[in-house]
Amino acid sequence: MTGRAGLGRYAGPLYVAAAMGLTGTTGTAQALAPDDVDPTAIGILRILLGGPVLVALSARRLQASRRAAGPLPLAPMVMAAVAMAVYQPCFFGGTARSGVAVGTIVTMASAPVFAGMIEPLLGRARPDLRWCLATAVAVVGVVLVVDPSGGMAGGATGPLLSLGAGLAYATFAHATKEVVAVHPPTAVMGVALTGAGLLLAPALLVVDLDWVASGRGTGAVLHLGLLATAAAYVLYGRGLARVPVAETTTLSLVEPVVAATLGLVVVGEAFSASMGLGALLVASALLAVGSSSRATSG
Repeated sequence: MTGRAGLGRYAGPLYVAAAMGLTGTTGTAQALAPDDVDPTAIGILRILLGGPVLVALSARRLQASRRAAGPLPLAPMVMAAVAMAVYQPCFFGGTARSGVAVGTIVTMASAPVFAGMIEPLLGRARPDLRWCLATAVAVVGVVLVVDPSGGMAGGATGPLLSLGAGLAYATFAHATKEVVAVHPPTAVMGVALTGAGLLLAPALLVVDLDWVASGRGTGAVLHLGLLATAAAYVLYGRGLARVPVAETTTLSLVEPVVAATLGLVVVGEAFSASMGLGALLVASALLAVGSSSRATSG
């Protein structure tokens, strides 16, 4: 019983970390897709597939919550859908201009900072000193792991787009935080992602989708839609219901670390001592955030 209780205390942080582990496979899946894949198109297709799957998985629970607590609140769900729609072109545009390493690190490292800044504006508890220190350590660790040296040749546009993605990610987390406390998290994630996909769907009319018909193309879309999106957001929604938004976004720094690790193992990228040190820093910071009273009190 004690072991189960202990696991339950850390369930929220573990859900978020596992979700980010799945989303961390995105870059590798895209790298293994056909060479002519359009990064923006694959981002839209993943949420157009993953969002409806999440809605289907949670349809019964969503109907029950509607009877008990009413429909999903319109304003935060629209905000969540818009934020996720903004995230896709900002993230993929940032990585296209600055490189995957720089784009990922700027997005995921800025998200917890934006989340911490937004939290008191919404009347929520201000992040404590432990979160501030742990987030700073984690950001430094991610820089060392990803090693974005030489990736700034594209100028300021790429990093600015990635900062926009980080802000959109933090906004999405805040918009859905109160909703998942009342309604099924999987349903909330599914509706928000489906809405974002519908907002972006017209862009598919002007991009090349021939690559989807190939085996590698279909495999990449299925992996990204079902695992890196649907399964990941099932876990993320459950974690968000238990963990404050600032801590959630700090735990999301698992994503670039997993992405870098897969780069080593699957793509064969070089390993350096700084990457090892960075991984240790991130791990220690995430343990500090995941075991804090704020992160485990939900």
